[in-house]
Amino acid sequence: MSLQPPKSNISVLRGFFRRFAIVDFTQKSSTSAQAWKARSKMAAPGNEEEELTQEQTEKLLQFQDLTGIESMDQCRRTLEQHHWNIEAAVQDRLNEQEGVPSVFNPPSSRPLQVHTADHRVYSYVVSRPQPRGLLGWSYYLIMLPFRFTYYTLLDIFRFAIRFIRPDPRSRVTDPVGDVVAFIQNFEEQYGRIHPVFYQGTYSQALNDAKRELRYLLVYLHGDDHQDTDDFCRNTICSPEVVNFINTRMLFWACSTSKPEGYRVSQALRENTYPFLAMIMLKEQRMTVVGRLEGLLRAEDFVNQLTFIMDANATYLVSERLDREERNQTQVLRQQQDEAYLASLRADQEKERKRKEAQEKRRKEEEDVRQQILAEERRQRSLQEEKERKSERLPPEPFPDNPDSVKIVFKLPNDTRVERRFLFTQSLTVIYDFLFSLKETPEKFQIVANFPRRVLPCLPTEREPNPPTLQQAGLSRCEVLFVQDLTDD
Repeated sequence: MSLQPPKSNISVLRGFFRRFAIVDFTQKSSTSAQAWKARSKMAAPGNEEEELTQEQTEKLLQFQDLTGIESMDQCRRTLEQHHWNIEAAVQDRLNEQEGVPSVFNPPSSRPLQVHTADHRVYSYVVSRPQPRGLLGWSYYLIMLPFRFTYYTLLDIFRFAIRFIRPDPRSRVTDPVGDVVAFIQNFEEQYGRIHPVFYQGTYSQALNDAKRELRYLLVYLHGDDHQDTDDFCRNTICSPEVVNFINTRMLFWACSTSKPEGYRVSQALRENTYPFLAMIMLKEQRMTVVGRLEGLLRAEDFVNQLTFIMDANATYLVSERLDREERNQTQVLRQQQDEAYLASLRADQEKERKRKEAQEKRRKEEEDVRQQILAEERRQRSLQEEKERKSERLPPEPFPDNPDSVKIVFKLPNDTRVERRFLFTQSLTVIYDFLFSLKETPEKFQIVANFPRRVLPCLPTEREPNPPTLQQAGLSRCEVLFVQDLTDD
């Protein structure tokens, strides 16, 4: 069976060479990791590089995941050469693997060293049916020159148009919005019964899969491909595939017509659609361990994913064991540190309590002293106020004055005080007289009987001028009671 992808013959040849370039690249990464570790141990402690921003750090990790370069220093140098344009850096790196010299690294006169370690990626490509019969082959041979010419001219046109108008997909401005828009379009076309899409960027999906030690299945959606509709409707949305993906892996998808999908497409370098890549944590880095290209039916799709997972299950088990061992080592070290610090904390706690007790006693003594001083100031101020009130009192009228009123005051301590006032005087005068007495409490009110009522001796908002004795209804001889309000 032969597949006619919607790409030119030149694109197919480039994809062919890229596939073997990726193999060669992963072979070289093993010794690069060893060399990097050796250099890290020999590095001088004072040799510190300029600190990266959060965006540059994210691009650095993303570039390492996309290209598989083990050396962080090499990743940083490459990105700095491309002014931190990750798309240009990834493209330049892939061009190097295809034999195209980098603009920053001229070709070396020394041949590249090829390592014998086998890191090949499992690739399963489904081709379309070959023409059958004389009529089918005749139609195929007649259309072959036209197809070749069409796709060749189309590639030349696309290549030329890029000099006039850069591809808008090369600028990723809203990666999460690209993914969400694809999910919405997918549900509008094929319904809501589908595997759970990861609603985040490709980098976030890689980080979550790495943290959770899970497989990450990446699907690149080709909108214009002839097999896309059949694959989405009958394979992706089949209950068997939905249940298989939801229970075993993370599923990230995006359209290549979106900047985020196009960026991932440039990194994974698919040859045809539908395209899926299985990614997992392998040897301490995220690695593509399987590629599925072409139209697959649901049963064959599940079988291929199962085969890839079974072939790489030992790596996940090894990663889990390594992580568990690191966690146990960390826990043991933490327990030792806690045991060492326990006695130190106990001594510090004893010293802290001793100082707290001393400080508490000092504060209590200071509070008592301040309270005594405050009470003395208050009593002194109260006595001065009483003296001022006493000095401002009008003189007591004579008994034969026809406007005089004789009032007997009964204080809370059962003592009696007698004094005369004038009918025309305000009730405030009575209050000031009682306030100037030493036996009178600080706060009080004056109550009259028959009928029982509280005399309004102090000004209020409603009555800024208290009434006179005559207005208050007092007779020539009255007995008033002083009620203590200090507790209230």
